Amino acid sequence: MEKLTNGETTVNGVDEVEEYQRMKGRRTSLTPGHERCPFHHDLELDHAPPPPTREDLLPEMSLAYRLLLTNLGEDPSRQGLLKTPDRAAKAMLFFTKGYDQTLADVLNDAVFDENHDEMVVVKDIEMFSMCEHHLVPFIGKVSIGYIPNSKVLGLSKLARIVEIFSRRLQVQERLTKQIASAVCSAVQPQGVGVVVEATHMCMVMRGVQKINSKTVTSAMLGNFRDDPKTREEFLTFVRTRSSSILSA
Repeated sequence: MEKLTNGETTVNGVDEVEEYQRMKGRRTSLTPGHERCPFHHDLELDHAPPPPTREDLLPEMSLAYRLLLTNLGEDPSRQGLLKTPDRAAKAMLFFTKGYDQTLADVLNDAVFDENHDEMVVVKDIEMFSMCEHHLVPFIGKVSIGYIPNSKVLGLSKLARIVEIFSRRLQVQERLTKQIASAVCSAVQPQGVGVVVEATHMCMVMRGVQKINSKTVTSAMLGNFRDDPKTREEFLTFVRTRSSSILSA
């Protein structure tokens, strides 16, 4: 046994406290993952590394795209494809960035008390999403209407809500319901209506290859579902061209 200058003792060159903790099956600075950890004697602390960010996955995703190119019969080492796996991986992260966003993050306190009980409609919000069945885009527009119940939402936040859920792997039917539910969660309105009209590349580029086909889905909650007049008023707004409204 040796005595160190700081008063601690070692057994065969190993700190006595460390050795005791190890014998008891407890974590020490010698435990994998706890090397040089100043808190290794605190038995309640878990010093596992933080979970990886999505950007940390880029090298593995890039490798997957490189393998895909090879399986397609391409040469990933040729000049035009040298950086394609990296670009494709970064693009896919951008296309699906909605997984990193929450409703609370997007709202950012943009909910205001307001004594207004007439319909609010924001129409023709551009939308880009990825079909989860074929990993190809579907592109379209979203119209959202709601009747406030003493609270209103900053208008740009409706477009932000569309971004959260469209920037994920989706089917249009689910996307429509998620947008409506998010508006309900944000301001608890008397009712919400959402209409999505989109062109799906999985129908245009493959399969039936119908270039001009469009898919329309809707979600009606609260007054928009229960009151036919409210629903028709919203649908009239959606169908009316903006130029007609301005000239009225």
